[in-house]
Amino acid sequence: MTDFITKLSDIIWGPPLLILLVGTGVYLTFRISFLQFSKLPYALKLAFSKNQDHSSEGDISHFQSLMTALAATIGTGNIAGVATAVVLGGPGAVFWMWITALVGMATKYAEAILAVKYRTVGKRGEMAGGPMYYIERGLGWKWLAVLFALFGAIAAFGIGSTVQSNSVAAAVESSFGLNPWITGGILTIATALVILGGIKNIGKVTAYFVPVMAIFYVVGGLVIILFNITEVPSALALIIKDAFTGEAVAGGAIGAVIRYGVARGVFSNEAGMGSAPIAAAAAKTDHPGRQALISMTGTFLDTIVVCSITGITLVMGGLYSDSKLSGAALTTKTFDQMLPGVGGWIVTIGIIFFAYSTVLGWAYYGEKCFEYLFGIRSIMWYRICYTLSVVVGAGMSLGLVWTIADVFNGLMAIPNLIALVALAGVVVSETKDFNKILAQEKREKKKNIDITHTT
Repeated sequence: MTDFITKLSDIIWGPPLLILLVGTGVYLTFRISFLQFSKLPYALKLAFSKNQDHSSEGDISHFQSLMTALAATIGTGNIAGVATAVVLGGPGAVFWMWITALVGMATKYAEAILAVKYRTVGKRGEMAGGPMYYIERGLGWKWLAVLFALFGAIAAFGIGSTVQSNSVAAAVESSFGLNPWITGGILTIATALVILGGIKNIGKVTAYFVPVMAIFYVVGGLVIILFNITEVPSALALIIKDAFTGEAVAGGAIGAVIRYGVARGVFSNEAGMGSAPIAAAAAKTDHPGRQALISMTGTFLDTIVVCSITGITLVMGGLYSDSKLSGAALTTKTFDQMLPGVGGWIVTIGIIFFAYSTVLGWAYYGEKCFEYLFGIRSIMWYRICYTLSVVVGAGMSLGLVWTIADVFNGLMAIPNLIALVALAGVVVSETKDFNKILAQEKREKKKNIDITHTT
């Protein structure tokens, strides 16, 4: 089974999908005039503003929507995923993760703007949106929308529950010697307590939970980098050099460097997969463009900030060449080597909270996909099955779990990317409309300031 799924993963994540993923991001970057760079400061300010929109239509605030999306994206991909990329693709894979993120911000922006524009109100009065809705309502391709929803509902069991619980169980067993099944059981109960309450409950928990865990890991990682600051320039030089030579991979396979950098980059920030727009569609917002700006910051925070800390530390440590180490174990040992006595704990605690938050975020994604396919009455059954899969994943083979997750990530991305390219004109139109609103707001703000000064 492992051999079959590995071959399937190699086919799905071959050159065509990698070109489609990065190519879509590049195409959208030009179509929106590099907006992800020019508007990034404003987007970050908007995302973390205390004055959140509570009056517009939606279920959760801008901030809660971003935190729900980050809960799903900032997970084991930032710790175990980066380590896997460096082991299989060499230090240069980190560079391609960065490139994927930079163009992926445009992809994430487009996903969110379409998700909000084409969202609907479900029978329970909650917002329902995401690729399945903008594919059906924007393109009229119901069959493709069904395919995305099917892949998304199944993918949640891979990237969302089993991969996360597996990584947590491995980290806890390594640090505390606790049986993986016990860890899985505890994580399952903690998951059930939150997801059975739906998106509003998930949004409230992640709004408090995600910032704390992210700050903890980022600060811990920065301390390690600062303590070893003299090694940073050489690590960065190696990352850039290896990105174009592939010298660290057997036979100098540059294709492997790019493949694993892009694949793990997408696994980490989920740009192009179509998952994050499901959370974006639930946000209270007055215009699709406003929520789209906030959503794209998730890719920046996830990969350019969090993954970079992991990747640079791994390259400085140099343990990636040891074939006995992989995944979270490699990151844990590297951090412990760079900051003895404390570094290992940063990773262990980080991966526990990162993984748990991802379980929560993906529970909502999978649920909305399942609801699209089978209706509102199916939701509770999906939540129960999803919760039980957490304990199952804790005892599965790491290699098999990651490969299954890769397969369904790729299958999700294909329908979504086709829709993004086909609906690029709508994205541009909505962006132009929102730019007019921003210009008007700027003029009104300036006018109010002038009146205040005159008074």
